[in-house]
Amino acid sequence: MKWVALAAGLVVLAVAVVALVGSLLPRHHVASRSARFHGPLQAVWDVVADPLGAARWRGDLRSVERLPDREGRLVWKEIGRNGDALTLELVADEPPRRRVVRIADPSLPFGGTWTYELADEGDAVRVTITEHGEVRNPVFRFLARFVFGHGGTMESFLKLLGVHLGE
Repeated sequence: MKWVALAAGLVVLAVAVVALVGSLLPRHHVASRSARFHGPLQAVWDVVADPLGAARWRGDLRSVERLPDREGRLVWKEIGRNGDALTLELVADEPPRRRVVRIADPSLPFGGTWTYELADEGDAVRVTITEHGEVRNPVFRFLARFVFGHGGTMESFLKLLGVHLGE
């Protein structure tokens, strides 16, 4: 019985330390990732700028649902393979060079924007994603900083984009 109490105490202590360290970390962060893809700028843009078709090439998505526009802006929900849902909103669109998408669900423990920038480099197109993120929950903040990293989702997106584009 002593061992169970000791183990439970250590778990509570570990969670408290994670929460304390997380509360000391900045709530906001900026992270960026880039990749180069062969092909014309317009062809790459057509894929990046079509969130409703993303489930056809993004293996991390089960489906994408169009939602009613908000103040004239495109809104959609991505349903992940694990069933998690993420509602997103298009806040800026400058075809074929720049697009800004915001997480449109303030109830989540995280939020922010992804800015997609495409640059024609002659023989390739550079896609840069910059995340201006906010992690509200201190435990998630700790995990994002020390376990998952802030760039993992962007890296996964760029890798899947490359596969789709035949890279």
